[in-house]
Amino acid sequence: MTAMHRVVQWATGNIGTRSLRAVLEHPRLQLVGVYVTSEAKAGRDAGALCGLPETGIVATRSIAEIIALRPDCVLYMPQVCNFDELCQLLESGANVVTTRGEFLHPDSMEPTLRERIEAACQRGASSIHSTGVSPGFITEAVPLVLTSIQRRLDRLHIHEFADVSSRNSPSMLFEIMGFGQEPPPSAALTGRAQHLAGAFGPSLRLVASALGLPLDEISALGETANALRDTPIAAGTIRRGRVAAQRTTISGKRAGQTLLAFSANWYCTTEIDADWKLRETGWRIEVAGDTPLDIDIRSPVPPEHWAQVSPNLTAHRPVNAITYVCAAPPGIRSTLDLPQIVADLAT
Repeated sequence: MTAMHRVVQWATGNIGTRSLRAVLEHPRLQLVGVYVTSEAKAGRDAGALCGLPETGIVATRSIAEIIALRPDCVLYMPQVCNFDELCQLLESGANVVTTRGEFLHPDSMEPTLRERIEAACQRGASSIHSTGVSPGFITEAVPLVLTSIQRRLDRLHIHEFADVSSRNSPSMLFEIMGFGQEPPPSAALTGRAQHLAGAFGPSLRLVASALGLPLDEISALGETANALRDTPIAAGTIRRGRVAAQRTTISGKRAGQTLLAFSANWYCTTEIDADWKLRETGWRIEVAGDTPLDIDIRSPVPPEHWAQVSPNLTAHRPVNAITYVCAAPPGIRSTLDLPQIVADLAT
């Protein structure tokens, strides 16, 4: 924890901007470069990109310039994963910590892609680790801690709650997520549920395998509920009878029974035509076994301030993981391969 690591921030969207700031403020991380995906940000100072004083480090769109910096670690946070870029970074000797979920559970990866990434790690003596909040922190780090006091696990169910009524993003809520629309047909619900199963299923498999209880199958169920009355939200108005809440449950089954489950409850109002027992943004984790637990995780942040705080949930853990990933053996490293990540908060 005492070594100084040279770090590059790759992509400066909502999450990348927050992690960039965290690197600049970290006592044992040295920012050496920034890669940006837009021409408008190229040439700008790293400090200006995240609301800090100028650093003298100028953002670039050249991967060759990034590699020439010889960073110890690249915080890789683009909207779309480019495997050619990743292989170049890993082959150059740069370790990678990413908020992308493709590497959460190596055994779930497409074999040819896994072999390619592993080969790049071996050539560069580097490692790559995926982290994030959901999936990631809440589906891996937290369950592994909670099950550490169990000797029999019957079921672990994570309930995620996200009140999106204060999010002023009409295109995201109404066009992409489908809020405010007519209730979708079952085929659309199934497709959306399968998409989330692809993101969360590998993470559940990782935990189950770690516990010595590998899953036999992953299933997914999508549901929607409708507004009881016209409901104004930051992004517009949800009309009565239109979609105002969505719930998707991904279940990991063993011997015909659900062992691990994750339910995403996203909603614009709690006044819906379903009894879903919605609550404020956060998580509830139910553990059934020989040491039963029922745990609530809530954030005491007013809705109007949530947009300022929520990026930290995803951005800070990868920053805290840098030291551990740099010390790890070459290869794709999951949560199980690294020590428990402890934040270095010294100033």
